[in-house]
Amino acid sequence: MQGTLKDRWLVTLCAARTLLYAMYMVYAASLPVLMDEWDMNAAQAGTVAGAFMLSYAFSLVLSAWLAERFGARNVFMWSAWSSGVSAIAFGFLARDYVSAVLLHALAAATQGGVYTPAIMLFADRYAPEVRGRAVGMLIASTSIGYALSLLAAGVLLGIGGYRLAFAVCGVLPMLGAVLSAMALRDTPNVIHARARGESSLRAMLRNRDGVRLIVGYTGHSWELLGMWQWLPAFLAASLALAGDSAAEAAALGAGFTAAMHICGSFASSTMGGLSDRLGRRTVLLSLAVLGAAFSLALGWMIALPFWALVLLSLGYGFVAVGDSPVLSTALTEAMPSAHLGTALATRSILGFGGGAVAPVVFGIVLDASAAASPQVSWGLAFAALGMGGLIAAWSAARLGVRSHTGDHRA
Repeated sequence: MQGTLKDRWLVTLCAARTLLYAMYMVYAASLPVLMDEWDMNAAQAGTVAGAFMLSYAFSLVLSAWLAERFGARNVFMWSAWSSGVSAIAFGFLARDYVSAVLLHALAAATQGGVYTPAIMLFADRYAPEVRGRAVGMLIASTSIGYALSLLAAGVLLGIGGYRLAFAVCGVLPMLGAVLSAMALRDTPNVIHARARGESSLRAMLRNRDGVRLIVGYTGHSWELLGMWQWLPAFLAASLALAGDSAAEAAALGAGFTAAMHICGSFASSTMGGLSDRLGRRTVLLSLAVLGAAFSLALGWMIALPFWALVLLSLGYGFVAVGDSPVLSTALTEAMPSAHLGTALATRSILGFGGGAVAPVVFGIVLDASAAASPQVSWGLAFAALGMGGLIAAWSAARLGVRSHTGDHRA
């Protein structure tokens, strides 16, 4: 372990990941235009996004498994170059519904390898005393990539339509691959030895802290991904109650989503560093409790002044994202390096599975309570997300922290 938080390796790799994720949100940002130009109905539009998420979840699992066996550096670089090529293919060839489904799913299939193997690279490079802040910067770079994708697409749509937005956002990941190659040029490809016949899955299941952190990540993903999906709609519903037009409410969505990702970037970079000083368990428990409190309370406040709801929503986004780097860092410390890939793969399956179901459950609760007042309907729906926050808090409270910090428990 030799890395410092001021080295060129960290800055270059984080910049690379920002560019690698620059096409991630371009389809979502262009959707109002695409539904018209490609003559898509809502179900077709949803399948493009659904194919992307399923492919991305699969790539997270596969890349973690491959990195454990063939080395995180090699898998990361294979994925970075593949991401660059597939993003260009999507940017220049996706011109109707069928090509979008296929090429968007292909792009997603290459992107998981620049996430989970990156965490393994950071675990090998940074000592526990600074690892939380380093991983926080890594995850913050992803949030900045999301925001860049949304903002760039929004500007380019107005200049040259979706073709220009797709093309520019499709080229940027290749620049990210070039930066990745520069950052990792002298980084060794480490394959951690395992005892002959030793099962990584069995070793993971015997590791109580590892299992608790995976359970906590699943609860975190349920709350976070459900919130990301529905929070803009909640704010739009608040505007509608106040008499604003549907167009004004729709315009708010992309701008607020970009602001939420920027806020998430700040949360990741600060909470990871805070966990280096206060301990993983302390920060995880505090953020999970605050996130659950926001989930259980926010929906009932829909009639508050809009500016107050925006501030509360940004606070909600901050605490919901803030435990992401801490959960990742804690898992690298709880699991032996030889079995870390399996643990990351397992949490991807469970986390994205929960994250995929949560928005559906939210919608079911919203529909089932439609006859009630907006306060009751939205209050109950957000409370369903709060169950994930409570699970994350329970898991954090049960941790027997293995960290250099001062919150150890037997």
